[in-house]
Amino acid sequence: MPISIVVPAFNEERRLPESVRKITAFMREHPHVRELVLVDDGSRDGTAALIRRFESELPNVRGVSYFPNGGKGYAIRRGVLEATPGLAILVTDADLSTPIEDLAVLTRALETHDVAIGSRALATSDVGIRQRWYRQLMGKTFNRMMRAITGVPFIDTQCGFKLFSARSAKLIFAEAAVDRFAYDVEALVIASRLGFSVAEVPVRWNNDSDSKVRILRDSFRMLIDVIRIRLRLGAYRH
Repeated sequence: MPISIVVPAFNEERRLPESVRKITAFMREHPHVRELVLVDDGSRDGTAALIRRFESELPNVRGVSYFPNGGKGYAIRRGVLEATPGLAILVTDADLSTPIEDLAVLTRALETHDVAIGSRALATSDVGIRQRWYRQLMGKTFNRMMRAITGVPFIDTQCGFKLFSARSAKLIFAEAAVDRFAYDVEALVIASRLGFSVAEVPVRWNNDSDSKVRILRDSFRMLIDVIRIRLRLGAYRH
């Protein structure tokens, strides 16, 4: 299965070099992974310059850059829609909290489903470094409220490691409109409306303490976006 990897990056000058090194090393060993799309989401540090350097020095690395910052959902949407047509698309965070090697477990799930989402919350998920207790509590509270509002059945929608089939990726993100952190929920609701099947898959995960999510402000914004998703798209279709 040919695959494109999309990585959104906002002020990732510090973490991006090591993550790109790991991903490109993985690509050399797995030639079915055809390209890496790095999306500079209006960064104010040296991220854009780094991505231009990677694009010029490394094979099969493409850069997308714009200003000002549009939000994580916007960055992912841009990356997915600009990725080479005909490739399945892995979306992963710049910190590689889930190691790139876990692409294999999502790929197996895509043999029988259209979308595979990594999960930190299943019984067989392997969580090493956990979030602080208050982030875990807020995450669980958000998930309960999100499921009650949208009907989405999954217990972890916010893990940043998701694989979309070539067909589902382009169709889902062509309809997406959420620019910030609730993009995951919107993508799953759209997938259900389009008749695509979704698998929740246990993955490895280690928390990176340098999170871009601001717990109170962004949780409130996410909840507002979830309500808007329900009003615009309706409930998840089982």
